[in-house]
Amino acid sequence: MNPPDSVKGIMHLQIARNLKKGGCVNKNSKGRDNMKKLETKSCEEIMSTAYKPLEYCVDGLLTQGLYILAGAPKVGKSWLALDICLSVAKGEDVLKHQTHIGTALYLCLEDSYNRIQNRLYELTDEPTENLYFAIMSEYLGNGLESQIEKFKSEHPDTKLIVIDTLQMVRNEKDCGYGADYKELSVLKSLADKLAITILLVHHTRKCYDSDPFNMISGSTGISGCVDGSMVLMESKRGSREAKLYCVGRDIENQEYRVLFHEHRWTPCDEIEPTPPDIFSFAIHDFMMEQQSFIGSATNLCDLLYQKFNRKYFPNRLSRDLIQHTDELQHYGVLFNFRRSHGCRILELEYIASGDSSDGRILWVEVLDSTGTRNSENVDSALFECGGSSETGAGNSQKGDGRTASGDGNFEMGDSNFIETTALPVSVL
Repeated sequence: MNPPDSVKGIMHLQIARNLKKGGCVNKNSKGRDNMKKLETKSCEEIMSTAYKPLEYCVDGLLTQGLYILAGAPKVGKSWLALDICLSVAKGEDVLKHQTHIGTALYLCLEDSYNRIQNRLYELTDEPTENLYFAIMSEYLGNGLESQIEKFKSEHPDTKLIVIDTLQMVRNEKDCGYGADYKELSVLKSLADKLAITILLVHHTRKCYDSDPFNMISGSTGISGCVDGSMVLMESKRGSREAKLYCVGRDIENQEYRVLFHEHRWTPCDEIEPTPPDIFSFAIHDFMMEQQSFIGSATNLCDLLYQKFNRKYFPNRLSRDLIQHTDELQHYGVLFNFRRSHGCRILELEYIASGDSSDGRILWVEVLDSTGTRNSENVDSALFECGGSSETGAGNSQKGDGRTASGDGNFEMGDSNFIETTALPVSVL
């Protein structure tokens, strides 16, 4: 039954009022219209853009980002954290890994300056001006972030900040997943914003688990938010023999047997040195001879194989060119991708005037592990970097400071790029 005209009039009037007030009529569509558009980038744009390489604080262990070091109470976590800080500040190796020198800040919130002094004298007799300490700080969400930003502004070369312990700066009483993730995401964003490494010292549970990372105290929101985790577990309480388990987004999963000796955790196992990343040297030396190249990545791989009798992979080679943009430009090599007749074309050009090496053959300048020139070893390292899937491979793997995880052999063909101007060196 249709309503009378008088009722229809009232209904139309109410609808008009709702529209005028921004009421419920078409509310959903109006919200969608006002929604901010998603900022997206195409697959081709991402794969063709030269992003700044990821920088390491400790090669193979700590990159820029948020990390956690967990262990049982009094196991020696603070000794390890202090050793890492001191090594970064001095540019010395730690756990047989090379550090990148810079300023370090240690928030030792459970200690006194007297205890810090005693520990420093146990580790070194030579002070460094690059290491700072604080025994008090604000809480997360209540001033700590501003304090860290202020310190970074006063010390632009800051590489590492250690917070010992996480619990001392927590503001949330809830320990659920949401609370853990929310608090740590603040520090994660801060580490990314300042391009530094933040290392949180934390405790493990009393209950044993076959997966050491499940023993990190708190919810999975902690391990889920951080970029990497390290867990220090003694084989027997007080034995001073332990295993250090390491996992992360930008590092290889690692496991070390370590021994606490002279107040330092020292690996018991030999750690193989990372091969030098000399991909740019190979391309430079090839282009010095060729001067220019136009063709597919497959064509370039074939030419490299003919010259050096070693195999490259087209997708990996394309990626390595992108990720070594700055180095190649430094050595006078410019490149560009374009599409022609449905195929991706790679263009390379050598500019002698822009070559900082003054036209030298670079791969023979690389030193082997003994410090002597060895062309055979260098030749092997050169192509191991180009095609290896092992840890430390210079072109693709975690540990070289350039790429994310994985072996880099993306299952994509030569026709996946489009013509783009995204590369700053594409000036051909």
